[in-house]
Amino acid sequence: MSSQQGRRVLVTGATGYLGGRLLPELVERGENVRAMARKPEFAASRFGSSVEVVAGDVLESRTLAGALEGVDTAYYLIHSMGSAGDFEEADRRGARNFAAAAKEAGLRRIIYVGGLGDSDDLSPHLKSRQEVGRILASSGIPTIEFRASIIIGSGSLSFEMIRSLVGRLPVMLLPRWVSTDAQPIAVEDVIAYLVEALDLPQQESEVFEIGGADTASYRDILEEYARQVGLKRRFLSVPVLTPGLSALWLGLVTPLYARVGRKLIDSLRNETTVHTGRAQEVFEVQPRTLRQAIERALINEDRRFAETRWSDALSSSGGKPSWGGTQVGSRVVDSRVVETPASPADAFAPIRSIGGDNGWYYGTWLWQIRGFLDLLVGGPGLRRGRRDPEYPAVGDALDFWRVEAYEPNRRLRLRAEMKVPGRAWLEFEVEPLGRGSRVRQTAEFNPRGLLGWAYWYALYPLHQLVFAGMLHQVARRSCASCFLPPPRVADVAAPKS
Repeated sequence: MSSQQGRRVLVTGATGYLGGRLLPELVERGENVRAMARKPEFAASRFGSSVEVVAGDVLESRTLAGALEGVDTAYYLIHSMGSAGDFEEADRRGARNFAAAAKEAGLRRIIYVGGLGDSDDLSPHLKSRQEVGRILASSGIPTIEFRASIIIGSGSLSFEMIRSLVGRLPVMLLPRWVSTDAQPIAVEDVIAYLVEALDLPQQESEVFEIGGADTASYRDILEEYARQVGLKRRFLSVPVLTPGLSALWLGLVTPLYARVGRKLIDSLRNETTVHTGRAQEVFEVQPRTLRQAIERALINEDRRFAETRWSDALSSSGGKPSWGGTQVGSRVVDSRVVETPASPADAFAPIRSIGGDNGWYYGTWLWQIRGFLDLLVGGPGLRRGRRDPEYPAVGDALDFWRVEAYEPNRRLRLRAEMKVPGRAWLEFEVEPLGRGSRVRQTAEFNPRGLLGWAYWYALYPLHQLVFAGMLHQVARRSCASCFLPPPRVADVAAPKS
């Protein structure tokens, strides 16, 4: 399907979970995209010049006319579940304001994502989601409403809750309601439905139920996630845990998601499965299985994390480092920088030659002990050395690391292959300064379960000593001919996620 020439598409909730993924897809297919955000300065820096960013707030009706001017189709991807007050009333008011403004602006279509469920006793969350769809359709503008089950994708609230529960609890007490049937759907499939809906020829409002290829309970999702990340977990059924008590328990285990998570937990008692095949008849989307959805979420998480430019994000955070590093999503990040009078090429020279017979520049005996312990538990240890003493290549073994990325005079990223309860990376980046260079060293760790977290914090003081000493020696070796001592290594905090 191709875009209509000259069509302007508005995305509300552009900085949210679905909106942030939908926008690049629309831009790639050549749509004329406008993003509406309460803080346009933030959105503008995020989306760049390919997207027109305007200010607008559905709770402030006076801000909507300008945002909707000249718009053909609008995506309504807003909810108020994160608010501390009455989220149902806020959702109701926002939908009414938007519906009235859209009608005044003469929109051709509204596209909206709500929640599945056809019970007479819907949770407040699902009831509100469906009410918003009815309000939008009542505007008289043809409204395409997708009712979705649990959305699986890196960064989604549902996925982050699953990660927190599986990662922190070796034994989980599961109430009966976690066996309620759902039809979890991959976020990529939801985005595909949203994009296809732009070119739907029909001129009437319609509700489409969408779900993944599998019917699965929340327990099934927890078990599949645990299997894919290699964690052994025990699940015990407990009949006395009500959704209310479970919400309180969630607040203790995963406090970051407590406010919104409690509303989602209340929704899990409702079956959220597809009862009509209408979406499969109208759209070309072939939904993924639960296994595929979780696999994609884990792959996308790694890709987006690897693409993060810590040299920009860390420098602009301005915060003080916290002991133990800073948690960013599922990972903990520990980063430090040093400035040297050396050129980028000279600053990078000791980095590209690190390891093997050249050693790790600091705490040699500690590295040797770590290598010996790794051999004892079946790891490669330090015996592999490196293929070339000066120039690495992507895929090379480097002691008990593997070269994952290499950009001459700029970046070296190593992935750990030693035996650890999780996944680990060590990255060096060099950027030019006015007279010299800045070298950044970043250690990342993705712990597997409680043992992974215990491992990281137990070794953190030693890592601080070794990594800081290593970076200091990198700076010293880079400016051996500068006749100037390298400045003190500085820790830098990662941005709060």
